[in-house]
Amino acid sequence: MKSIKINIMGKQYPLRVKDSEVDSMQEIARYVDERFQRYKNDLNKQPETTIMVLAALSITEELFEERRNNQRNQGVNEIIKRVHYGLEDIIDELEDVK
Repeated sequence: MKSIKINIMGKQYPLRVKDSEVDSMQEIARYVDERFQRYKNDLNKQPETTIMVLAALSITEELFEERRNNQRNQGVNEIIKRVHYGLEDIIDELEDVK
């Protein structure tokens, strides 16, 4: 485990992460901070907690959309596999006819 510090909305947060996760956690923290900062600029009169909640909802919406896309892609991949195996069966039958 490694101790790192991340910055979000000008505040430092200490975290302990696996050595292999340091880079990805820092990338995630930068992404979250950038999103929070963007909302802060757009909604500068709103309280910080409102900004953070709205940004978190936006990030979560992206996550859910990616999950839906992955599920759709898995369904398409399953259909492709079935078609592929069906074609292999047809090819095998045609070769047996020769």
